[in-house]
Amino acid sequence: MTTAQTNEQIRFEPDEACPPLLAIGVALQIVIVMLAGAIMITAIIVRAGGQSETYLSWAIFMVLVTSGIATILQAVRIKRFGSGHLVLMNPHPAFIPVCIIALQQGGPALMASLIIIASLCQFLLTPRISLLRRLVTPAVSGTLLMLVALISIRPIFGLIEDAPTGSSAAFGPIIAFVTLVVITVLMLVTPRSWQLWTSLIGILAGCIVAIPFGLYDFQLLNEASWVGIPDVAWPGIQLMPSVEFWALLPAFVVVSLTLFIKCIGDGVAVQQVSRRRPRATDFRIIQGVLYANGMGGMLAGLAGTIPNASAAIGASIASLTGVASARVAIYAGAIYVVIAFLPKIAALVLAIPGFVMVPYMLILMAILFMEGVRTVFQGGIDQKKIIVVGVSFWIGIGFENGYIFPELLEGLWGALLGNGLTSGGICAILITVFIDLTSPRRSRLDTDLHISSLPRVDEFLSDFASSAHWSGTSADRLRSVGEETLSIMLVDDAEDEEHDEKRLIITARLVEDTAELEFIAASDEENLEDRLSYLSEQPETVDERELSFRLLRHYASSVQHRKYHNVDIIMVEVEGAH
Repeated sequence: MTTAQTNEQIRFEPDEACPPLLAIGVALQIVIVMLAGAIMITAIIVRAGGQSETYLSWAIFMVLVTSGIATILQAVRIKRFGSGHLVLMNPHPAFIPVCIIALQQGGPALMASLIIIASLCQFLLTPRISLLRRLVTPAVSGTLLMLVALISIRPIFGLIEDAPTGSSAAFGPIIAFVTLVVITVLMLVTPRSWQLWTSLIGILAGCIVAIPFGLYDFQLLNEASWVGIPDVAWPGIQLMPSVEFWALLPAFVVVSLTLFIKCIGDGVAVQQVSRRRPRATDFRIIQGVLYANGMGGMLAGLAGTIPNASAAIGASIASLTGVASARVAIYAGAIYVVIAFLPKIAALVLAIPGFVMVPYMLILMAILFMEGVRTVFQGGIDQKKIIVVGVSFWIGIGFENGYIFPELLEGLWGALLGNGLTSGGICAILITVFIDLTSPRRSRLDTDLHISSLPRVDEFLSDFASSAHWSGTSADRLRSVGEETLSIMLVDDAEDEEHDEKRLIITARLVEDTAELEFIAASDEENLEDRLSYLSEQPETVDERELSFRLLRHYASSVQHRKYHNVDIIMVEVEGAH
């Protein structure tokens, strides 16, 4: 473990109240950066889905309202809902391909119904995220992000032809190219503090070039009122599931699951950058992020608009400004809701020609694709990960483009597997399940979390070392790890009024010459990784509890702690020798 370093750049931590003017200023910066993306993504989906301008106005209005409410919910943390951190909610480009298909095949009512069911899945999964850690691996979630990026390209490039009747067909590609060059150059040469503004500057440059050719729609801007609400165009909900519903449901669930995993990463990132003194990740906060994320999607579905998801910009803003106060998110959400009632601002963005949006969305998809690649490479690359990613990715692309069994896939199966996200996602999950089933089996011990269980724990680990043909020294090290981990859990459990009801489950698996152990018990109030991280800063002590920490760190090659509302997991790796 490395010594924890103090981050003096953080001026206000999440639970600290920063001055209102400062909080509003940072919130405005966030809204300005996110607003164009929210409106553009909604406009791309609705227009590519063949829907009316009346519905587009309603969809944008409700996107801003539901995203603002979900952002506030993330900040205030009501019981298990919300993070209490600077987590922002906004429509995510991963929804572009599936929402477009839903609008084309069944209209807004079908899309709304699918969003609601997909959001319900998030509520069901959140209490059980500790059980997903082996199924939805970085290889699976990274592959899905890469597929989302590639599948979204086709409708995005179609916007290049979005030019007024009578204008030259060459104007769209030329202006799109100019916009792309400006954004790319700015992203390459500007300092980090300006990175959030490069896309907006590029879009502004594209609009300036389009104005002399009469391609910027000033009429739309002039006709929009300053204050008001759009005509109600609530699409309702499809109560009787159709063939299209069942065909698209897996794709929506796959996208929702992908963003579910990404949301965990966003929650981890914002925790890492929001404290002066680093702490280990508290997964109870992550579960709060996920619950609020599901609620945001649920609200969007009920309102008949595009769903929102957590955006990584919160961690970037906290890192750049040093302001990580949750109050900033509250102000940002409130500003979003206010802007929803100002149609002139939405019209300012909607008047942007489609071919100017293309470079912006292309950059977003490029970032999303590389985020998928980076996710895949977490923890290195090996043969199994190559098979999961390579086979699943190209199967998804093959089905998406009709290269695989096109004559056999008709009706429901054609609609189901013809979506690259669904086919690629199912393939990745199936291969991962196969790898887990064919991997060395885990030995398991289920007992009470009590000092009387020590002989059983010792016998369990001794038998495991013997079956692995480890030397006496390695076996003793493994037994010591079990003893010290149990000691830590018992001391913490003694402070809990319900400690008599806790169970201890130990699983052990041999991977090459390393024993992977999991100690699973009910959640408590302290995080083991914090204790180990700060241990080197503490004076020597004869306290039995601290001695156990030191011994565990000495015997184990790796110690990780994952804390959830319903389970506490300590993962330990111990290297052995024959």
